[in-house]
Amino acid sequence: MTTERMDGGRALIRALEHEGVEVMFGLPGGAILPVYDPIIDSSIRHILVRHEQGAGHMAEGYAHATGRPGVAMVTSGPAATNIVTPLCDAYLDSVPMVVITGQVPYAAIGTDAFQECDTTGITQSITKHNFLVTDPQDIPRTIKEAFHIATTGRPGPVLVDIPKDIVDPTNPRSEMVWEDDVEMDLPGYRPQVEVDPEAIRAAAKLVRDAERPVLYVGGGILKARAAEVLRELAELTGIGVVTTLMARGAFPDSHELCLGMPGMHGNYTAVTAMQEADLLVALGARFDDRVTGRLEGFAPEARVVHVDIDPAELGKVRRPDVAVQGDVRVAIEALVAELSDGGTGEVDRSAWRSRISGWQERFPLAYEPWVPGDALKPQYVIEQLRDATPADTIVTSGVGQHQMWASQYWTFDYPYTWINSGGLGTMGFSIPAAIGAKVAYPERMVWAIDGDGCFQMTAQELVTAAVEDIPIKVALLNNSYLGMVRQWQEMFYEERYSEVFLSKEVPDYKMWAESMGCHAIRIDDPDEVDSAIAQANEVDDRPVVIDFRVAADEKVFPMVPSGKSNSELVVPEFQRDQPR
Repeated sequence: MTTERMDGGRALIRALEHEGVEVMFGLPGGAILPVYDPIIDSSIRHILVRHEQGAGHMAEGYAHATGRPGVAMVTSGPAATNIVTPLCDAYLDSVPMVVITGQVPYAAIGTDAFQECDTTGITQSITKHNFLVTDPQDIPRTIKEAFHIATTGRPGPVLVDIPKDIVDPTNPRSEMVWEDDVEMDLPGYRPQVEVDPEAIRAAAKLVRDAERPVLYVGGGILKARAAEVLRELAELTGIGVVTTLMARGAFPDSHELCLGMPGMHGNYTAVTAMQEADLLVALGARFDDRVTGRLEGFAPEARVVHVDIDPAELGKVRRPDVAVQGDVRVAIEALVAELSDGGTGEVDRSAWRSRISGWQERFPLAYEPWVPGDALKPQYVIEQLRDATPADTIVTSGVGQHQMWASQYWTFDYPYTWINSGGLGTMGFSIPAAIGAKVAYPERMVWAIDGDGCFQMTAQELVTAAVEDIPIKVALLNNSYLGMVRQWQEMFYEERYSEVFLSKEVPDYKMWAESMGCHAIRIDDPDEVDSAIAQANEVDDRPVVIDFRVAADEKVFPMVPSGKSNSELVVPEFQRDQPR
């Protein structure tokens, strides 16, 4: 065993190197400053952000794309509070992330010292776990534990708060003895990966007996790296698959068994198939309110098999008939083996398949076609982007109408190509997340689809992208409004548009993007969309921003109004005379 005396700051960086960290995102400040000095001699690439929130979302984008934990490091006080939003976002979407925050010297904690805040107290409810390290000797073990917790079981964010004095080489308190191999001390933390064979047999019986089954697939499939075995299960049983907003790409959109996305803005077939099903096999999904609509009216005739690694999810919203706790990939493998050995059943599902086919034919995703004189259609922009980019392009989005259109009109045939904020619905997520994904895969094309409301929240990170040579591409769907809020006000508040209009002319997005080191284009005319995208795809030495000036009155359909049952799904006006 190798031992060496060093200060806590050097030990922290070495511990990160031992965890295989190749890149981290951050911004230095007083309390964390001693840790930034050894970065100069480290193999770890540090991306200097322009706002700490950007650091957190970049770490999330990196983690979404790779499955490896994203790492962010910021100082104390306001820096720590600035990264609270990404921590909460990662917590709700089960994103593996390790965040290191500086803290005032240990003796000063509780004295309201400069830039002090109770970081562990503030983040206790939005992290999988957090640590306040008080002894430099504990740094290597704590970092090892943080990465283990973040990446095992149900993934999530872990925060490590580090008082300045234990990492400051000028302070005798920071001296420690480095050992290459430290043991974790996590009594009671034992994520259950294996599944109960009896539960698998019971689930298989429900599958065999179901006349109208649906595989309800959530983001846990991607966290478990289970896309391949999911496809095997679907093809073995012939059961249709719905993929939630967080699971887009987990099952190929082009596959004949793909039913699309369920939920408030899901497509008609996916929403209605779940509603009419007699069996829902929920795989790594949590029965989110945006999927269920009014809970009492959700899938009233469906029995439920619920597979999840987190026991707290089982029965939390909908009581399952069969609950399977464990890793969803392990569970699917076991279910495939059981159904292969014992047969998939002899129930005639031809009538169910025919009903699904009818819904797909009558209610495809569609929008009113553009006519001369109309403003540019945002859905058209998404379709043209989709058709002009490689199939494995990574797409990130902010939150709002553009997010829903992107999920609806892009074709996701590969896992880990769709990165967005689901549970928390964080505006401003897109651009920093795209930067994190591009850092992870510099050879891949990365498009951030954003709205003008979201863009104005985190656009400064394009400076980071330009300076750090991270050439992402941004499709700005600029309708001069907080579009989703405007849609609700139009539909449910008698067109009383309160505080949703941003501005048609301020800022000038093209000039702003150029001032941040980007290549920028402004498009109003549908005839110019294809050439602008082609031009953007050719630029690879700097970020690109295309300001698409799109129609403000376009709405996202289908839509389940808030508080309504999924059976009350609203489709576009031109589809409303279709028999259901």
